[in-house]
Amino acid sequence: QVQLVESGGGLVQPGGSLRLSCAASGIIFREAAMGWYRQAPGKQRELVATITSGGSTNYADSVKGRFTISRDNAKNTVYLQIDSLKPEDTAVYYCNSFFRNRLTWGQGTQVTVSS
Repeated sequence: QVQLVESGGGLVQPGGSLRLSCAASGIIFREAAMGWYRQAPGKQRELVATITSGGSTNYADSVKGRFTISRDNAKNTVYLQIDSLKPEDTAVYYCNSFFRNRLTWGQGTQVTVSS
């Protein structure tokens, strides 16, 4: 059974930083494409960043230059480094995996940016 567990969210002041982690199990992690999405209250879930099994990355325009996605295949973990946080980054952040044509979502971690 595929399982994704996010962690690292919290309350942070504008301009601050966080590193989100997503630990995967039940898949051959090095073969999976991974992604981070977010959903703000009253809004649809949106793409934040993705990383392929080969390490190629893609970012939403709204986060380019501030967010960095990375992966550690030895730890079966994908990370999202978030810098220069803005109040509009407040959302539940979800990771997903795409492995052998199966898409799986984690349960999400809350990020709140407020002074």
